[in-house]
Amino acid sequence: MEAADVTALFTRSDGQFLCARWGRPIVPVVFGVEEATLQTVKGAIEAVVTLANHKMAETDPELGANLMVFFFRDWAELLQVPNLDRLVDGLGPLVARLQAADANQYRVFRFDEANAIRAAFVFIRMDAALSDVPAETLALSQAVQVILLWSDTAFTDRSALATANGTTILRPEIGALIRAAYDPVLPAVATDPAHALRLAARITQTS
Repeated sequence: MEAADVTALFTRSDGQFLCARWGRPIVPVVFGVEEATLQTVKGAIEAVVTLANHKMAETDPELGANLMVFFFRDWAELLQVPNLDRLVDGLGPLVARLQAADANQYRVFRFDEANAIRAAFVFIRMDAALSDVPAETLALSQAVQVILLWSDTAFTDRSALATANGTTILRPEIGALIRAAYDPVLPAVATDPAHALRLAARITQTS
């Protein structure tokens, strides 16, 4: 993966470069699925966290759980979740925008004083398209997209996943990039595009 490819994955549609990782252990909780799917989602999150050499925990001292994943059929269901409007600012207008856009997924991040990721909320509306996606694929895709603050256009042209021998896997170069981004020598947050050069160099060293 070249530095230009890395830069593109963290350059937002407004032209801003921003790469941020989690600044604390991840504590996931999943709503709206059966036990089997719950284990699939948590397993995917744990696999990606392990890949990043990051940590998970049983509880977050501030929020209890800091990665909340919601599965539902209609965006309006979010308005019925107790206290969610206290955790996600502007929930009502957000739901209206997502309904108007006929969106099937959305992620909201919250940040700490250093601007590292402090919490994330993943909303997945199970429309016809997503209902056809295997649970393992959907879970891995969401885990990858929440482990770092990617560009809002990062995976619009090419998925982070690939298929090998009939099994859905994380593209090796994306896995290497995630590991590089969690190198403790590097800052948790970077807004200088030169950061992409440092990430690309680490990917080259480990590939």
